[in-house]
Amino acid sequence: MGIGNTTASAAIMCAMLDIPPEKAVGRGTGLDDARLEHKISVVRQALSLNQPDASDPLDVLSKVGGLEIGGLVGVILGAAANRCPVIIDGFISSVAALLARALVPASAGYMIASHASHEQGHRLLLQGLDLRPALDLDMRIGEGTGGVLGLHLVDAACRIVSEMATFESAGVTSNNEDALI
Repeated sequence: MGIGNTTASAAIMCAMLDIPPEKAVGRGTGLDDARLEHKISVVRQALSLNQPDASDPLDVLSKVGGLEIGGLVGVILGAAANRCPVIIDGFISSVAALLARALVPASAGYMIASHASHEQGHRLLLQGLDLRPALDLDMRIGEGTGGVLGLHLVDAACRIVSEMATFESAGVTSNNEDALI
């Protein structure tokens, strides 16, 4: 958990998706209106001062990102390189996924969005990633809780694919298909 990482994440999102801070910046841990306006101003100022180049994800990360986001980018790319799916948790890890995809487009095929968080820009970010969240529970908490819940869905999907009976293995024939309806 990092303090202020939704601010850096919003700045990255604005730079990479060319959207205004008002659409990306959220209340994080519960900012009042005055602090939210200040946070929007900070993101706007960071983008103006640092001029991140959206065509260069490493430039964006180095100018308005944070080490925790860079670490997540590395985890996502490492997993993709090893053909291992990655559950993308919330806003911050979704921003890392955006950067990872920009660096290595094939990495997107290994990303699973666990949920849509309540953070202001998260739904827009997931749309930018072309990811559909597995859960939409209006979660506000973070700290990996959406990812943990998403793991259960992935596990269930794997078990259905590997353990569920087929019509043939269950002895269902064309003669008794009507009995199932």
